[in-house]
Amino acid sequence: MSAVSASGTFARPQRRLWLERLTGLGFVLPALVLLVLTMLLPLVVLCILSLTNYEFGAIAMDWVGFANFKKALADPIIRRAVGNTLLYVAIVVPGAVFGALLIAILVHGRRKTRSFYEVIYFLPVTSTLIAMATVWQFLLHPALGPVNAVLKWLGFGPVAFLSEPSTALATLAVIGIWQLIGFNMILFLAGLTAIPRDLYEAAEIDGCTSPIDRFLTITWPLLGPTTMFVIVTTMITGFKVFDTVAVMTRGGPIGSTEVLLYNIYLEGFQYFHTGYAAALTFVFLAFILVFSVAQTFTLDKKVHY
Repeated sequence: MSAVSASGTFARPQRRLWLERLTGLGFVLPALVLLVLTMLLPLVVLCILSLTNYEFGAIAMDWVGFANFKKALADPIIRRAVGNTLLYVAIVVPGAVFGALLIAILVHGRRKTRSFYEVIYFLPVTSTLIAMATVWQFLLHPALGPVNAVLKWLGFGPVAFLSEPSTALATLAVIGIWQLIGFNMILFLAGLTAIPRDLYEAAEIDGCTSPIDRFLTITWPLLGPTTMFVIVTTMITGFKVFDTVAVMTRGGPIGSTEVLLYNIYLEGFQYFHTGYAAALTFVFLAFILVFSVAQTFTLDKKVHY
């Protein structure tokens, strides 16, 4: 009788443990299914397509192995697109990060008008970029735009911002900074709000009275986690530039604004080279992964948590 009772007592915790595990799996299962259907399965299909010569709408396809990747590495158009993308990111990331940090510090010090400035700077984030691209085209028009009108009033000649190869990509980068700076500002404001005021008071007692000294010794180090997150997300967004290129320049003039994501769109949805577009997508994802991981590990060593 005691042996049966002992075995029953032992079995009950085991059943409870299995029920807890099954309950946990039941809660996780919907998210797991969604992850497989929306991310893992498309990634597998993308991998398969990148190794074929499949064209959109075709019934048959041939297995070509890594021929698409070799073609991408040797394609001068893709090389130019990669260079333009890297240059765009190199302009956007510092401008959108440090510009947002400066604005956040200025806005954070205000009391009555802080909410007003937060709304003003955050408006570009909520607006549709395709619609705003049309507005930017008007603003930068060589003959009708107010920007060139101001330049003419100052004594300068008109500048074809979107029609000159030397200025087109930089102009798109400025628009990208304009779009991102409001969102990054909100993130920096959250980081600034989380810094205890006692640290500033203690630093002032110790003789750190200069605003620059307080920023370098307290604000900047404690904003490390926020800064790392802002840099990585801004870089990823910079790599994904597409809307402004598709609407405003379509890769021109003379290919000066062709970026990697826009070339993927052309190959996949204009020329219907689906297999080649899939290979380019893997190249695109590899760029984002490598740069994100490198920046995360590099910045993480310098961040104070």
